[in-house]
Amino acid sequence: MVVKVEVFTSPSCPYCPMAIELVEEVKKEMSEDLEVTKIDISIDQEKAREYGLMAVPAIALNGVVKFVGAPSKEELVEAIKEEK
Repeated sequence: MVVKVEVFTSPSCPYCPMAIELVEEVKKEMSEDLEVTKIDISIDQEKAREYGLMAVPAIALNGVVKFVGAPSKEELVEAIKEEK
C-alpha cells in the first residue's frame, strides 16, 4: 500500500528544511511505498487549516497529522510502516 506523506513547511521556518531532507531521505529508501507532497503554508493555507495546524514543520500520513516538528528518522519510518 502506498502511504501518502504530506510535509507542511514555511519559508521562514528554520526547522522545515531538516524535515524536508528527512522525508526525502526516507523516500529514497522506501520509494515504491511513498507518495510525498510538500505544502508551503504561505501559499496553501487552506490545507493547513483543514488539518488544524498551528505550527510547522508538520508531517501527515494518509491524511492524519502524525508529527508537529521534525521527527527522528526512526520515528518517521516506524509511523510509515504502521500506515501500511
